[in-house]
Amino acid sequence: MKRRDFIQKTTAGTALATLSSLGLQSFNTSIKTSKITILHTNDVHSHIDAFTAEDGRNANKGGIARRASLIESFKNENPNTLLFDAGDIFQGTPYFNYYGGELEFKLMSQLKYDAATIGNHDFDNSIEGLYAQLPHAKFEFLSANYDFSNTIMNTHVKPYKIFKKGGIKIGVFGLGIELNGLVDPKMFKETKYLNPIEITQDMTRILKEEQKCDLIICLSHLGYQYKNNDQKISDLKLAALTKNIDLIIGGHTHTFLPKPTIVKNSEGKNMLVNQVGCYGLYLGKIDFYFDSNKNKSTKGTSIIV
Repeated sequence: MKRRDFIQKTTAGTALATLSSLGLQSFNTSIKTSKITILHTNDVHSHIDAFTAEDGRNANKGGIARRASLIESFKNENPNTLLFDAGDIFQGTPYFNYYGGELEFKLMSQLKYDAATIGNHDFDNSIEGLYAQLPHAKFEFLSANYDFSNTIMNTHVKPYKIFKKGGIKIGVFGLGIELNGLVDPKMFKETKYLNPIEITQDMTRILKEEQKCDLIICLSHLGYQYKNNDQKISDLKLAALTKNIDLIIGGHTHTFLPKPTIVKNSEGKNMLVNQVGCYGLYLGKIDFYFDSNKNKSTKGTSIIV
């Protein structure tokens, strides 16, 4: 980001969207339905301003003001809307270097994010630096496989949260990537990484069987896919090896998906994995439709900001 762009202001803009039908299961559309809209971002990396006209590949895209305008329009269209982020909120522009994450959390709070998970770059000012910015975040941080019990973040991060919208019970949990090898250990201190497959099995059991959630969403910073590393857990692998997740909202690999990927889970049922690139260039939008028997279908889109 050029220094002269640091203070550039953004204005609300327009967006282009293409809807793709992604039926999880079909139902009689004549029956009254409830619509739940899920909006999401990932790997925004402190990009507050829109890219300039001179940028080239990303010219005139992004910017939190434009994203705010989009989010507001979708929430006005459907009050049963939730907004999530899949991590790496920090690091990437002078805003982070100067404010240490305060601005990012304040703006996300103004946009009324409901929850976010924690990415590896969110430790770039150390775990103490992350903790120091928590008062500016008016939304929940969810991470089920980071054990913060021996750190300053203990009790400040929840494994999951349950939302209720339009008569639908929505369970959301978070997963983070292995920090060893990505982050200097002195930055995350005694944070322990727990196996995401095992944790997911626990989370889905709690949310589906105990809490009776109608919709289960995972906020993941594991990465979409690793072609040269079969041992590394990715979103696609997590989806295939577990059950009862309806949607994985991914991050870390900066993967742009024009529409969500349909994956067969361990029971052979369809579920969705989505990720919308990076830097706030796109906003993910997934609509879930529930009939009176709680059967569901969905439509997914990636929106250019």
